[in-house]
Amino acid sequence: RNLGLEYNLASSNNLWTGKAVVLKSFTPDVSGKDFTHAANLQYFNRRLTVSWQHEYVGENYNAEVGYIPRKNFIRIYPTAGYLFFPKGNRVLSHGPKLSSSYYFDPSFNQTDNLSILSYAVTFRKQSVLTGWVNHEYVKLLQPFDPTNSGLDSLEAGSEHRWNAFGIDFISKPQSLFTYLFSTRVGGYYANGTRTNFSGELGYRFQPYLSFAVAMSYNDIDLPQPWGRNTFWLVGPRLDVTMTNTLFFTAFVQYNEQQDNINLNTRFQWRYKPASDL
Repeated sequence: RNLGLEYNLASSNNLWTGKAVVLKSFTPDVSGKDFTHAANLQYFNRRLTVSWQHEYVGENYNAEVGYIPRKNFIRIYPTAGYLFFPKGNRVLSHGPKLSSSYYFDPSFNQTDNLSILSYAVTFRKQSVLTGWVNHEYVKLLQPFDPTNSGLDSLEAGSEHRWNAFGIDFISKPQSLFTYLFSTRVGGYYANGTRTNFSGELGYRFQPYLSFAVAMSYNDIDLPQPWGRNTFWLVGPRLDVTMTNTLFFTAFVQYNEQQDNINLNTRFQWRYKPASDL
């Protein structure tokens, strides 16, 4: 059983929003450390955004029918951003954003941190260009293979720090032809380096067909025994709308790292509203 309370905040002037929740699980074979608590508070006006979020999940908290990817931690996540609105015709807004995500164990010993400083430019046609730099720290809670190759694993308890930077661009979403790309260059586990290029190209043949191809390339350079690892991930996707009740979707993915191909297809008949076969 789970027992909990939830509170949602929305100010009358729409500047403040927030949420707080506390939950306790009742499990016959454990007692104590079975609470979880989380809260966030955000102030948002036309130019300034400031937010705070924190989370706690006890070692013995049991959701039973939910998903708890991690237990026994405390997390704080503050963010701040500011927007400028120029008078030109091309740029709608631009501005910086700073966020930091810190993880601690229940004794407040730090286990993870990701701090990101970004600067985004939003154009009037809704395309977005973002540049960012980050610092990351990880203390491994269990053995981890940074290449998923099976050659070796980094020890639990080992600490890793690195810096990285990148550029992201998303085209205007209302176009028939859409595209996005992302780059990431910087450090990685075990004083290694990782370079990533990813992107997606898509075209909509209105109103019946949509086709997109997503791809990602990684170049990971680590000390022995891993050495240098390069691999591609490619995934084309096809969506067909035959009528307003008949749909077909096909997705193929090639994973060079695992040397496999996955295929997922779906034929959907919506024979009445909210009812599908």
